[in-house]
Amino acid sequence: MPADSAPRESASDIVWRPSAEAVAATALAQFMARHGVADYDALNRRSADDPEWYWRAVADFFAVPFAKTPDRMLDVSKGAPWAAWCVGGRLNIAAACLDRHRGTPTMGKEAIVWEAEDGTQRRWTYETLATETAKLADGLRGLGIEPGEAVGIFMPMLPETVAAFFAIARIGAIAVPLFSGFAPDAVVARLADAGAVAVLASASTKRRGQTVAMMATLDEAAKRIPTLRHVVVLGADAATPWTDGRDRKWESVVAIGDPKAPPTDASLVDTGADDPFMIIFTSGTTGQAKGTVHSHAGFLLKLASDFGLAMDFRPADRFLWMSDLGWLVGPMEIVVAIFFGGTLVLAEGAPDWPDHGRLWRLVEMHKVSYLGVAPTMARAMMRYGDDTVTKHDLSSVRVVASSGELWNPDSWLWFFEHVCKRRAPILNVSGGTEIGWGIVAQTAIHPMKPCAFSGSMPGMGADIVDAEGRPVGPGVMGELVLRVPSIGLTRGLWNAPERYMETYWTKIPGLWVHGDWASRDANGFWYLHGRSDDTIKVAGKRCGPAEIEALLMATGRVAEAAATGIADPLKGESVLCVCVPSDKKADPGLADALKAAVVAGLSPAFRPKDVLLVADLPKTRSLKVMRRVVRALYEGRDPGDLASLVNPPALDDLKRAIAERKARA
Repeated sequence: MPADSAPRESASDIVWRPSAEAVAATALAQFMARHGVADYDALNRRSADDPEWYWRAVADFFAVPFAKTPDRMLDVSKGAPWAAWCVGGRLNIAAACLDRHRGTPTMGKEAIVWEAEDGTQRRWTYETLATETAKLADGLRGLGIEPGEAVGIFMPMLPETVAAFFAIARIGAIAVPLFSGFAPDAVVARLADAGAVAVLASASTKRRGQTVAMMATLDEAAKRIPTLRHVVVLGADAATPWTDGRDRKWESVVAIGDPKAPPTDASLVDTGADDPFMIIFTSGTTGQAKGTVHSHAGFLLKLASDFGLAMDFRPADRFLWMSDLGWLVGPMEIVVAIFFGGTLVLAEGAPDWPDHGRLWRLVEMHKVSYLGVAPTMARAMMRYGDDTVTKHDLSSVRVVASSGELWNPDSWLWFFEHVCKRRAPILNVSGGTEIGWGIVAQTAIHPMKPCAFSGSMPGMGADIVDAEGRPVGPGVMGELVLRVPSIGLTRGLWNAPERYMETYWTKIPGLWVHGDWASRDANGFWYLHGRSDDTIKVAGKRCGPAEIEALLMATGRVAEAAATGIADPLKGESVLCVCVPSDKKADPGLADALKAAVVAGLSPAFRPKDVLLVADLPKTRSLKVMRRVVRALYEGRDPGDLASLVNPPALDDLKRAIAERKARA
């Protein structure tokens, strides 16, 4: 098979089909029927040809409560990269998510269920969440925080974190979510770039039984953030680092507000629908983290379209996706669950601690119906064996959503068999922090193939093109692009307009180039093949890392794998594979067997130059494998920004394996 082509799967690869009754029950089917749209392809075409119609139709369908209806949904007079949305409209995302439930039975429903590592539980109703949000918003206004000022959130996923997220938006300020495990330098880089005037922080959190002293980190960072005036600390005690005049206890700040004040009190700022409400940073392969900018209406309408239509989220759903606020999944799950009136299930710590079956126990105990996972996490859980899953009752699961990394067939099929019971669909989605959620997805109304996407999301104008921007045919790998601006796209990059244009809009003029390799098969299913900047090119032959990694995983002898290109004086690049053996006592012939599997699946040209065996792969906090770090360390270069690294011991293990390999050379 040519390295620049993608496999041509057949219709026989379909492993799940929704029933006619299930399709008819989806909001997506009802939306298309309301607008006389024949099928999903027709919806995609119409939404790309007439985005004004589409986004207004989504807002109407879900009764998005604009304080003032937009005069126009889209203005591209400054060019597609600088599209303005909901022109003349007024909307505050906190009011749109919370206040819409006032006077309805939803206010007495569980909004949040939280469980600690030790099993302690807390539950907030919508009434409690609305009250705590309003009290905190009043308190933040009492500190003098003004609309348009940036406020960091340095907290794990707690009920108070949800209140913090909405309270910041409520007063017209801009939330800056941070990963709860960041080191001081990473905190400084993001909050200083955003010009943050305040931070809402937890004194500490628990991770795998260990106390993580978050306030100690923030205290060190705060000294290097010149704009910072206030730190509001949840859970402070006598051991918490403290600076008088700057630091305040959470309880004292919320006491500033009226406990009985309704959510329509004076703290609610009448924001423009396209005003920024969040800066969330994403680490690129090089350079400093990029501050993506999301607006009140843009973020909400994009999620309403993606989850409410394509991914079939419903008000009765109980939503668990173990994440962190610093990954887009954190803000996403908050907005989706609360806007639609669902229940958000949050859990402290890790999915496999204090025991390997913790995630499945959470699903069973809290009757989770909408489960989110990263494929990397699924591969890690797969290591613990089938019994870890099958002893739990997972019959409540109606839908599984997945994002963050590419699936490989073995882990996808394992998950579909043992977690989904071949009954619940895996709605695979891929997009990015700068997208606001998805570009391509498996929808609830389409048949399903392992690892595939049924197509692009509506309103995206997605396509697959060659280097000149021409569409490519079935089975050919090309660049994933957007032909039209989307309402969920970042409004530039914070303080970096030139970098925004250079990163997304100038590689192929007139198109948003997302940086992923993609293909379609003959039946219309879409596939991703890894980042285009991760492409491995051996003697002119091109291949995505995902294809090599799938071959390694298919041997059944590795639990995780990462493939990357390394400099080669003759071929330009050679292949490097770093693998976690399934058996800790891997036999000496494993590396050669893995090389042979790649040769058999691709060609001798792609025979790996080296296969390293390690205990773990370096990953970000959103569980993406850091292939650029693997390559840099192997080539003896500085690995660059490691702020998002979740497992530092993996670097030491990788360095050891590299040193041992080079000592033998």
